[in-house]
Order: sequence, then C-alpha cells, then structure tokens
Amino acid sequence: MQPLRRNLGRYCGERIEIDDVLQAVHVAADSSGWKQSDLNCDNGLKLSVLHRKGRSPGRRIYISTGIHGDEPAGPMSVLRLLQENLWPEDCEIWLCPCLNPTGFPLNTRENRDGVDLNRDFKNRSTSEIRALTVWLSDLPCFDMGIHLHEDWESVGFYLFELNPKDFAARSAQVIAEVAEVCPIDRSSEIEGFAATDGIIHPNVNPESRTDWPEAFFMVQEKTNISYTLEGPSDFPLAVRVDALCAAVNCLLV
Repeated sequence: MQPLRRNLGRYCGERIEIDDVLQAVHVAADSSGWKQSDLNCDNGLKLSVLHRKGRSPGRRIYISTGIHGDEPAGPMSVLRLLQENLWPEDCEIWLCPCLNPTGFPLNTRENRDGVDLNRDFKNRSTSEIRALTVWLSDLPCFDMGIHLHEDWESVGFYLFELNPKDFAARSAQVIAEVAEVCPIDRSSEIEGFAATDGIIHPNVNPESRTDWPEAFFMVQEKTNISYTLEGPSDFPLAVRVDALCAAVNCLLV
C-alpha cells in the first residue's frame, strides 16, 4: 500500500462535511443509548459531548477527536465506532466527536480564529478549550485518554504513549493490530521525537513545554496514561478510518 502523494505542504486529501458527520454521530449515539449534551462556549459555539455508562462499568475512558480541522478520519472513525456499537460493557466512556467544528469547513489545523486548539491547554485562551476543560474538571479521573489524530506528512501510522507512572500499556498491541490494515511508520525519529516501531514516549515534564496539547494536559490533570493515535493522512480516508478504529478497539479490550 502506497501513499497517494496528494499532500503538498498541507493536507490536500478527502474532506468531510462536519455538520453532516455530526448529525450522523447524534443519530447513532441516540440509537444506542448514549447521553448527549453540548458545551456552551463563550463565543457562541456548541461542542457536542457524549457519555455511555456501560452495564458494569469498571474503567473510565475519555476519547476525543476533531481538534484539527484538516484531520477528517477522527470524526469518521468515531461515527463508525458508534454505528458498530461494540463498546465493552465494563467501560464508562466520555466522547468528544469534534472539538474544532469551525476548522473543518476551512480545511485548516486551526480554528476559525487561526488558533491551534491542541496547543492551548496550558493558557486556555480559546473559548473551545475553556469550555472543554471546565467540563472535564467536573468529571472523575479517567483510566485512559485516547486522542484520534492524523499526520499529513507521515508514511504510516504511529502513536504517542504518555505514561509517566509506567503503567502497563498496550501500544505494541495497537501497532500489531493496525499493521493488519495500514502501514506503520517505523522510522527511528518521527516529528523530532525518538521512535521505536511506531511508538513515541515523549517527555511529560510540565516544565518542558510552554504550550500543552490535550494529551499532555490529560496526564497532568485527569489520567495516568494517554494515547495519541496518528493516522497517515496521505493514504485513502477509508484506510485511515480502519487504522484508527482498529487502534481504539485494541485499547478498549
């Protein structure tokens, strides 16, 4: 399987109508009993959030995607997972299907104000991230955070594992599962980080960064382990969705 080589300096691949995708997300969530609500941002935006209790909840899981408007596979993967409705019954799940609804019509990483929301979790200068973090502050801590992303420059799937207390992790199992449906980036360095077989273990010292992405915020404030899943966006959208869904399902086992 080879890249399409459509991405030239930015993401130039298949796009989605985010309002249509979110409408389908709401239909699928409603049909399988998820509780749906909106976070009201102080700029007039509403961010959808979903909650599923599970029949015998033991693990608390947070899943988010759509924080970059040029990464369509995340919301599409969430839609598929909701439609398939194969969630483990021992998981209580909080799900954010699109954190940057204004970025998708523009096909930009940033929101409509030109801000990368995934670098705003320390200063919280944007309405979207303020609303999200206030909501998160009222929730219990999670056993795991999962963040669905894409990388327009990547030659294959990879992931970041943030695991400061060295808990048992499933990164190797995720790579093995995803390799069945999508190439893996096995470079020794990815995005400036040392990597091994598609797995990156970044520094999680809060003093090491002046801006915090969502996953970094999560391991500081809400969870002991966080996975950022990076689909290779120069491959067909269907392949990236297969990869992200396979990764999420593997993590929830």
